[in-house]
Amino acid sequence: MHALKKSRPMRRVTLAAATTVTGVVLLLSLKPHTPPTLAQASSSAGRSPSQSAQSPSPGSSASSPKSGTGTKTATGDTVQTRWGPVQVRVTLKNGKITDVTAVAYPSDNPRDQEINSYALPQLRREALAAQSAQIDSVSGATYTSDGYKQSLQSALDSAGL
Repeated sequence: MHALKKSRPMRRVTLAAATTVTGVVLLLSLKPHTPPTLAQASSSAGRSPSQSAQSPSPGSSASSPKSGTGTKTATGDTVQTRWGPVQVRVTLKNGKITDVTAVAYPSDNPRDQEINSYALPQLRREALAAQSAQIDSVSGATYTSDGYKQSLQSALDSAGL
């Protein structure tokens, strides 16, 4: 037998073993996607600097200076969701919800911004139509919807509604 023909099966085995080891090393070196960790957010987390300066502390309510109209503004508790804090401010006039504003919401990455650009206006419309926190969740924004509803209910409770 010729020496080259004899060593060919060994070359195949060596090449297969080296390829397998290389593949395993590459698979082990991949880092899995982990969701961002929830930091203990301060009252200004998830807000722009201009929003932070204007908003009252979580859970507080304040009456507007308009006298005799029965207008109240209340800010709900900050609700920590998987993707970040959600907080809502509600304005009431004569016991009816006239405005709902998301004060804090996840906006750390482009995906959060995309989701909340369509979810928050829809949640606002639902709250104004229902006149309560009994609103439907927005598909694709379940965590934000749940946090929104909880914060809205907190704001309504603190406003006495």
